[in-house]
Amino acid sequence: MAVDKRLVELCDLVIAQGGSDLHIFAGGPPMIRVAGSLLSLEKFPPFTAIETEVILKSIVIPDRWGIFERDQTIDISYAHDEKNRFRVNGYRVQGATALAMRLIPHVINSLTDLNLPPVLEVFTQREQGFFLVVGPVGQGKSTTLATMINRINDTRAEHILTIEDPVEYLFEPKKSLIQQREVHIDAPDFHTALQSAFREDVDVIMIGEMRDYETISSAVTAAETGHLVFSTLHTNNAAQTIDRIIDMFPAEQQSQVRVQLAGSLAGIFSQRLVPRISGGLIPAYELLINNNAVSTLIRDARTHEISTVIQTSSQEGMIDMDRSLAELVKKGEVTVEHAYDYAMDPKTFERYL
Repeated sequence: MAVDKRLVELCDLVIAQGGSDLHIFAGGPPMIRVAGSLLSLEKFPPFTAIETEVILKSIVIPDRWGIFERDQTIDISYAHDEKNRFRVNGYRVQGATALAMRLIPHVINSLTDLNLPPVLEVFTQREQGFFLVVGPVGQGKSTTLATMINRINDTRAEHILTIEDPVEYLFEPKKSLIQQREVHIDAPDFHTALQSAFREDVDVIMIGEMRDYETISSAVTAAETGHLVFSTLHTNNAAQTIDRIIDMFPAEQQSQVRVQLAGSLAGIFSQRLVPRISGGLIPAYELLINNNAVSTLIRDARTHEISTVIQTSSQEGMIDMDRSLAELVKKGEVTVEHAYDYAMDPKTFERYL
């Protein structure tokens, strides 16, 4: 089936408007997100439930349509044209089909282009370890990971494997061999793909998302056994991320996991996209680097003290979210009001101003 013409027109509009997301649903006109704000496209008439189903069905391969009918949700990628792709989630709302589509830029920008700290490049030069990019949905985690993976591709001859659901950024092999496996198409799940990576002579592994105990367990093991592993979690900061990982394991295994994580963790980068005074969004961030003090706190179950270590270790390259926000205010990039909305501790933020 050919792609629905209405979808093609809407995707063209997202690209032309510099948007990031497209929402198609029954009972209302489509909406796009531009610079963090949702805009209703009133010139389009509301879609019916039949129309939204036809639109989704036009981009789902027939073999997977049954999955959507069974699960009432599906994640796929849609190649709009030679340069632009979308990550698509199809789902049901009161029995009607809806689509949430995220534009995936065809150009993978540099750390400088994305206003990310140069220290992140240090983690792309490691031979092994576990590095996580965390934050709520829609805060640029996938883009940051893609930039770091592409930096390895630019500078090192490695075998890089990505495991994604669905595949988002497409990498062009440069110095590295890059293979991208899509869950449900190339492997039944993240865990199975990760287990097979141990037999594929892989140096660097990027896991699109760690959703379950089995995947996290395999990722930690991979980092311990000579691989450089990158992944994401939907957590707010470094301390919460470590707790979330450990809490995924049965109680009798948690002490051992703390030891493993204390030894294999390279760092945790948490980011938020904050409205910029000049328009668009700019990242504020926290960076935890695993040093002896952090490693001891992880082993001793004292993760509540990690935020203090980050605040007092800027000379080692660590970055505190509240300090990052304050610096953006001082540079005239964001307003104080917007910075307060993202502050971890408003009183700490005020001290940095």
